[in-house]
Amino acid sequence: MDQNKIERVLRLMKLLTSNIGYSIEELAERLETSPRTIYRYIDTFKTAGFAVVKHNNSLSLAKESRFFKDISQLVHFTEEEAFMVNSLIDDLDNTNVIKENLRSKLATIYRFTSIADVFVKKSNAQKVNALIEAVEEGKQVILKGYSSGHSKKKKDRIVEPFKFTTNYISIWCYDPKDHKNKLFKTERITEVQVLDAEQKYKEKHSTGFIDIFRMHGDKPIHIELELGLLSHNLLIEEFPLSENFLKKKGEKKWILSTDIANLKGAARFVLGTMDDVKILKGRELKNYILSFVKKHIDNI
Repeated sequence: MDQNKIERVLRLMKLLTSNIGYSIEELAERLETSPRTIYRYIDTFKTAGFAVVKHNNSLSLAKESRFFKDISQLVHFTEEEAFMVNSLIDDLDNTNVIKENLRSKLATIYRFTSIADVFVKKSNAQKVNALIEAVEEGKQVILKGYSSGHSKKKKDRIVEPFKFTTNYISIWCYDPKDHKNKLFKTERITEVQVLDAEQKYKEKHSTGFIDIFRMHGDKPIHIELELGLLSHNLLIEEFPLSENFLKKKGEKKWILSTDIANLKGAARFVLGTMDDVKILKGRELKNYILSFVKKHIDNI
């Protein structure tokens, strides 16, 4: 059996162990093969000791299947169970790498194409599900009515989505028109239309740099801050990943040495704790803060 067939069989098993049943025709369509091939794969499952159950024209692998009973308890979640697990994961901070890994694994175990129904609010679920489908099937999409944070205007964008950030807040896409990888916030998308067109620029797909302040960009900017006790504690509470870049200096002093992707995130933190922070390195950050204060001083 060649690699493509092995991949198709594994994808079929994944679909049959999800919390929703699929008809022969739906399985064939999703796996881009013929109904006859699906029947042949199912016969292979039966020969291997798996019980295939048919209910209302939908197929699934039964938990009672030989060699499968124990593992089925791991790969089947009710909506309530998935919601409970998600609630526990939700207690972790958004920047926690473990949280992202847990969500990714749960999405694979639960149901890849509908996990957003549990993990994101209803207004975004349909959009996120469409993007998940496009990522999985390698399709281009139209982000209809995307509201730009810079121009404040809404317009349609044809892109190639390929990777979500934590909690499906944003998605990395390649923009063929601008020849750039960009991060789009799902909240700003009015509607997602999955196209029949295959993604053509997969070799150019690349995620940008996201710093500890949850900002993204292409060019890292190095900064060093001296923090007191108050700013140190606030930094760890709000941005837990920052702990990896902190070094103790004396009894109540710490040095934060890290690269940032965008001046805004670090500037907001410094401005909020200005009486307890000293900028040791980062001329660009100093100039940005001075310019920001001069621009908005009349609002105070």
